[in-house]
Amino acid sequence: MAPAASNALAGLLNRPLSIGGRPVANRLWLAPMAGLGHISYRRVLDEYGGCGLAFTEMCGARALPTENPRKSPVFRWREEELPRLVCQIAGATPEDLVPAAERVEREGFFGVDINMGCTVPGIVKRDAGAALLKRPDAALAAVQAVREAVSIPLFVKFRTGWTPDIRPAEDLARRFEAAGVDCLVFHPRVAPDRRTRPPVREHIKAIAGAVSIPVFGNGDVITPEDCLDMLEQTGCDGVSVGRMAVARPWLFAEWTQGFTPPDTCFRDYALRLADALDRDFDPILALKRYKLFTVYFAANFSFGHSLQSKFLAAKSMDDIRAVAEAHVKPGMPLVKRPNMNLHNT
Repeated sequence: MAPAASNALAGLLNRPLSIGGRPVANRLWLAPMAGLGHISYRRVLDEYGGCGLAFTEMCGARALPTENPRKSPVFRWREEELPRLVCQIAGATPEDLVPAAERVEREGFFGVDINMGCTVPGIVKRDAGAALLKRPDAALAAVQAVREAVSIPLFVKFRTGWTPDIRPAEDLARRFEAAGVDCLVFHPRVAPDRRTRPPVREHIKAIAGAVSIPVFGNGDVITPEDCLDMLEQTGCDGVSVGRMAVARPWLFAEWTQGFTPPDTCFRDYALRLADALDRDFDPILALKRYKLFTVYFAANFSFGHSLQSKFLAAKSMDDIRAVAEAHVKPGMPLVKRPNMNLHNT
């Protein structure tokens, strides 16, 4: 990216912003990602810095009130990250969502985010996630109940809906704002698409124009040019990055602070995450989560499938480290847009 464009992007991302009366560091956020945005990944992310807010993995609302943070694979955090951490919850009814949101507030999170975007069949079958968009009155009732129950910032992550018509999403956005939602994070695809078609950025513009609360765009932000284009073309208030942040977690510092990653950045990252997973999870779950991560990490490289196969053959975290030390080297040929290989989240 040319220096002038890089400076323009940093200027947009670093504009002052408050959510629900609480200031945030910048307008570039980590999106919630099941199996990827866990405590270990966020531990490494914080070493690079530059992330304005981070969102947890999706947490099931029904189970959350009794979850033990020392044992839960998803409802876990470090005390020092709570002032910039939002907990995402998924549920179908106020009866499920309210106790979960109250627990989130008691624990000291920056905010709570209601998931209305997930299209995973198991979530949709339980009338949660994107299924709520089929029942806008139920979605609104859930938001109203949570807003009445907690005082921390309230976010809603949602998408275009189940048809390409953006008007129902615009109407729902207005109703969410009237109900007291503090910020909307919007993914401009219809639910059946998953990622089979490109996001429709005009839909972000429509949602941003429909409300006065902050609207963050999400979807296929791979390069700093993508980020700048989204901000300039849609008028959204900020950008939420998912899969690319797993591939290159230093992008937050790079895009907001001008950070230049060292030649050893990929090897260092691979080893840091292995150490963090070993610290936070038992050996079986640590290995499972690392192997999921390799889908996105290996997509950085032109020979990524070969590298990923070596990681997937590992039987232990020591094997993982051996692969990283032997095969992740400075100067490896990179793919500029690894999104073509990023999938299954």
